[in-house]
Amino acid sequence: MGRTVSSPTPDPDLDVAERRALRRVGGLSTELSDISEVEYRQVRLERVVLVGVWTEGSAESAQLSMAELARLAETAGSQVLEAMVQRRTKPDPATFIGSGKVDELGEVVRSESADTVICDGELSPGQLQALEKALKVKVVDRTWLILDIFAQHARSREGKAQVELAQYEYMLPRLRGWGEAMSRQSGGIGAFRGPGETKLEIDRRRIRTQMSRLRRQLSAMSRARKVQRSDRRRNETPAVAIVGYTNAGKSSLLNRMTDAGVLVQDELFATLDPTVRRTRTDVGREYTLADTVGFVRHLPHQLVEAFRSTLDEVNDADLLLNIIDGSDPEPLGQLAAVREVLAEIGAGEVSELVVVNKIELISPAAFAEIRHREPGAIGVSAHTGQGIEKLRTIIAERLPVPEIHMDVVVPFDRGELTSALHEHGQILSSGYTEDGAEISALVPGWLAARLEPFAKPSE
Repeated sequence: MGRTVSSPTPDPDLDVAERRALRRVGGLSTELSDISEVEYRQVRLERVVLVGVWTEGSAESAQLSMAELARLAETAGSQVLEAMVQRRTKPDPATFIGSGKVDELGEVVRSESADTVICDGELSPGQLQALEKALKVKVVDRTWLILDIFAQHARSREGKAQVELAQYEYMLPRLRGWGEAMSRQSGGIGAFRGPGETKLEIDRRRIRTQMSRLRRQLSAMSRARKVQRSDRRRNETPAVAIVGYTNAGKSSLLNRMTDAGVLVQDELFATLDPTVRRTRTDVGREYTLADTVGFVRHLPHQLVEAFRSTLDEVNDADLLLNIIDGSDPEPLGQLAAVREVLAEIGAGEVSELVVVNKIELISPAAFAEIRHREPGAIGVSAHTGQGIEKLRTIIAERLPVPEIHMDVVVPFDRGELTSALHEHGQILSSGYTEDGAEISALVPGWLAARLEPFAKPSE
């Protein structure tokens, strides 16, 4: 899992633990290639065992969480061999699953010849180190698994920088535990530190330097994105953002509505970079439609922070299309997970329309249950086109209404103004006279100024 980088030739005199500690941080900046204590946890084409802790909710919810973890692991390229769930009031602070379950897990790992254990939760540095010491295999948690999938799928310069920053933020507190060679440090009192501790501080400083560099780059990219959004705002073009659970069909819906040609694959987080396209209502009014990164339960906080500038498309939208997969066993759980992230980025108050995709795959009773919980929800199929025209109509009705009412007669040789009226205004009535197009419309302020010379005199 993740991008593969070249590794240094290990000294044959080093033991296995030291060789593991000398692996490079795959998929991250080559400027950190000499941080030997950090082991990049690749899971691609590895044999993995899943383990989770069920602390609350129903048994079905716990099973769904594990099923999602299995899909994440498969998306990363690994082979899932076995899954275990332990019922506890809270995760064990030392080993996440408790010492007895660790022994049981160790037997499963050995019997299945597994390479890696993936935990359905975020492990503390201590838990990570304790599990690897007891199991003698690589241990990865849900957070790192998602980070690595993002690293595989990021394509744009901004997306790669965002994922890299999130990986560094995750790694920084875990440097001490990643690589057993770190445990053999020389002691020291006061200012006299052993070579191991000194190297650890050097690694931390280098990572912080790289994080600062990435933040500067992302800040510059964010300013450029804000300029693009301000240009749209200057023309008062309404903005609609598509949000939702990963693999719910957001990109398919964008393609269906705009012919955007965005990559569509049946896997989690297939597309990460936002895509903005212009489209029109049935009466010709222009608006933008933006596809954004998909969400998932327990989306790592590091990713939310790193992708905050990208998610500004959501904050600045006039309307959110919250897409859920109607065929999912827990569609309303998807909706709750998405709303949790929206609240975290400050978009919880943006006007929302719940769109149940893949309507052709669910029963009328299942859709009625969703509608009972979400009365305004609309069912569509991005695959067959069912409900798309109704969705277009609702979007047109929900777009913000321009504020200035004007009655104008636009000369026939000023067709660009007539087009602007249809693109940016709300036409109330229209007709033709011998002098030109007679139109009554609600228009934004900048267009009202251009139309003023053609305004009809008040009666």
